[in-house]
This record gives sequence, structure tokens and C-alpha cells, in this order.
Amino acid sequence: MERRHFLSALGIGAAAAGLAACSGGSDDSGGSDAGGGSSDAGGGGGGVDGGLITIIVNDPSNPYWKTEGDVAAAKAEELGYTTTIGAHKGDTNTENTLVDTAISNQSVALIMDPANADGSIGTIKKAIQAEIPVFLINAEINESGVVMAQLVSNNAQGAALGAQEWVTRMGEEGTYVELFGLPSDNNAQTRSNGFTTTISQYPDLEKVGEEVADWNRTKGHDKAQSLLQAHPDITGLISGNDEMALGAIAAFQEAGALEGIVVGGFDGSPDAIEAIKNGELAYTVLQPVAQFAELVIELADDYLRNGTEPEEEKQALDCILITEENIDKMTAPFTYTE
Repeated sequence: MERRHFLSALGIGAAAAGLAACSGGSDDSGGSDAGGGSSDAGGGGGGVDGGLITIIVNDPSNPYWKTEGDVAAAKAEELGYTTTIGAHKGDTNTENTLVDTAISNQSVALIMDPANADGSIGTIKKAIQAEIPVFLINAEINESGVVMAQLVSNNAQGAALGAQEWVTRMGEEGTYVELFGLPSDNNAQTRSNGFTTTISQYPDLEKVGEEVADWNRTKGHDKAQSLLQAHPDITGLISGNDEMALGAIAAFQEAGALEGIVVGGFDGSPDAIEAIKNGELAYTVLQPVAQFAELVIELADDYLRNGTEPEEEKQALDCILITEENIDKMTAPFTYTE
């Protein structure tokens, strides 16, 4: 297969309509439904009729990544493919094994949420050498012109959106702490930078602590507990994702301190929506994962059937601020309907 390595460009804006998360009949163990394997894997424009699409996510115990895998699988099966969903859980060795399985099962395409912006590149190139086109979702790699497409949330826009709401809820003053996501994921730094850019415009807001909690609820709880013990007078916490924010809320509730602390999240998860309804979480920033998980399959299908490469490698979909005022427009997990 001859591939054109096109230049990176940033595509900002809307994509396909959201799709409610549903099961693709697959698991997260790295096993495969080998019935649809094709010897023409990766042959763009070959008019492929079905075949196996391998989907690799991070950790489906997190509803965000579960939705990512389920929506992609559902769309692929709607278009006549078989699917399998594997989970690397942030480990590049596991990711490498899952890609080896995708190659041995003659997958016609690989949909992947990479484990590491740098560490996943070699594994991805191995799939491409095996003539399997690779499409990335949610997280990017630090090299352009390697994969067919990289579809992500507009994290900088979403971070600014959330931070501005958080500043308003804080009354533009007070001391606060931050929970930072997984350092190997570029999204963590992008969101943190976005928070800082906005909050730094308000001199009466003082950051007194930051902890890395790896997108994890339990770690968010423990890190927030430590931050509260070190800084008992904080009035705000801003978090890189909902899971860490929800863990922090639990820690603050245990300490009887939540009422005086503004907590902001990021993802738009079902649990975060409930926390907003309950008055525990000030807001969340919805990542359109249900949109780009569907869109990435459409791009892969167009390539496999027609040889059509995406016009832009990197595409970013805008995020949406969710508060008690528009929460009724959340019609399914990670799906916002006007």
C-alpha cells in the first residue's frame, strides 16, 4: 500500500451529530472477533466489504473511554464491519501487544487512543508497515504525517471556557488548587495551560497547590485530601477531568468542607452531570467524544472503500460548557442535543 504522508493542519469546528453510547459486542481484553479479517488490510480504495476494525482505548472503566469505544464499534458495525475493543490502560507495552494482535488478525483499520504522545509512535508505525491505516482519537502523538487522522477535542478552547466559568463562580478571588491529569497525555498540559492563561488575568486568585492524579478518581480523592490538609482554607479546585474532580468532591465531603469550595470538572461524564444536578460540581466541560468516535469511523470507511484520505490530519472539535442552566440538553452519555 502506498500512503501519502500529508502535512499537519488544525481543523477546528463541528462534526457529525452525536451518537448515544452503545455496546459494539466487543471486550476490553485485547481478544478479537476474527471472523471479518481481510487479506487486503489497509488497501485504501480497494472497495473493502466489511473486515475487522480494531479499536484500542485507554481504560473502559472510565465512562469517557467506554463511550469512545462503544460509539466507534457501533458505527463500524452499522457500516458492515466487525470490531474488537482492546484497552491499554496507559501502558505502552500492552498497547504494543494489542497492535500485534490487530496485525495478526489482519485488521483493515486501527482506531486508537494512544497511550503516550511519544512512546506510541513506534507501535503505530509498526501497524502502518503492516499496511493497516491508523486513525487516532482523543489524544495526539508528537509527530505529524504518520497517521491518517488525529481527531481530538479542542482542549485549549475547552480549558478556557471552563476556567472562565470557574473564575466567575469564585467571584474572581480566593486560594485554589489544581488536579493535573496523566503527564504522558498532551491533553493534560494543554488543559492546565488553558486554565493558567485565563486565571492569571485575575490577581486575587492565588494557586497554592497542584497534584498529579492521572485522570483517576481514587487518586483524585487522595491527592485532594492531601491538598486540603496542607491548605485548609482553599475556596476552589479546578480539575483536568471529571473523574479527578469527583474524587476531590468525595474527599471534601468526608472532611465537611465541600460547601465552601468551588469544584470544576472537564469531560461531561454522566456522573459529573449528576453531581451538577446535586449542587456538588459547579460545571463540567463536555468533550464531544461521541461525535469524534463516530466521525473517525466514517473517515476510515471512506478511506477503505474509496481511497479518500482526510483533508486535514489534525481535527479538533469544540467543547461545550455544561452547567445547571443547560444540563437538560444532555440527552445521552457525552451527547449534547440543541
